Amino acid sequence: MLVIVTVITCINPIYPHEQFLQHVGTILLIIPLLYDVFKDKLPLSAFVGILLFTILHVIGARYLYSYVPYKEWAVSLGIVDADFFQDTRNHYDRFVHLSFGVLLFPYFVYVCKKWLKQQRLVAILMAWLMIQTGSMIYELFEWFLTIIMTSEEADYYNGQQGDIWDAQKDMALAMIGSTVMAFLFTLKSIRKNKS
Repeated sequence: MLVIVTVITCINPIYPHEQFLQHVGTILLIIPLLYDVFKDKLPLSAFVGILLFTILHVIGARYLYSYVPYKEWAVSLGIVDADFFQDTRNHYDRFVHLSFGVLLFPYFVYVCKKWLKQQRLVAILMAWLMIQTGSMIYELFEWFLTIIMTSEEADYYNGQQGDIWDAQKDMALAMIGSTVMAFLFTLKSIRKNKS
């Protein structure tokens, strides 16, 4: 499924140069999926989380996140009417940052338990910290791009859409997503210990 979505989104790219840069992240996301295809070691929640997040990223890469026509899709599918979306900002990137915290959390818990040999509660805390660190590193990467690229190219890639607090809001959403997941994983761990 991921291969099909990736191929379809790369046909006649709208922003070919920027889409190529976006797909550097796709390659990094595919590595653990390919590893699991041959080794079958990931828990299902970690595999599905990476897969779904990668699909969201591939769709975002096609439209440079800022131009994903999710509003038009929702209206054409009859999910909402045309008056539902009042905000002119495209919030797809914000949704993906929230999804980063939610969908990749199980993978980071797995990494902490399996590779770093941490106890479950410590692994949950470390996974939470890894999400925050990853989110911050990505925002620093975007900032670095604004230094080396033209302002137009940087705006296309970063998708700030005129919001000077974009980086902080993106990191906050990743933190919210991972905090919810940390809470759910901790509850599950406590219940497991009681039984």
